[in-house]
Amino acid sequence: MTTIMPEGEALRRAVKWISAEISDNPDKSVQKLVNEAVTRFALSPKDTEFLMSFYKTGGSSSQTN
Repeated sequence: MTTIMPEGEALRRAVKWISAEISDNPDKSVQKLVNEAVTRFALSPKDTEFLMSFYKTGGSSSQTN
């Protein structure tokens, strides 16, 4: 299985934040979390598009170390 690693520190932090929010509150809307992350982490339109696509296609909400 291939792991997708987003480029850019802000985008990485946004993915980690969204994943944590989904784990803590599975009933929250992923779309709302993505929109909040865009503002919170000052993401570019390209980063926003990546996040929307990543979570639309079932992006992982679990973290592995």
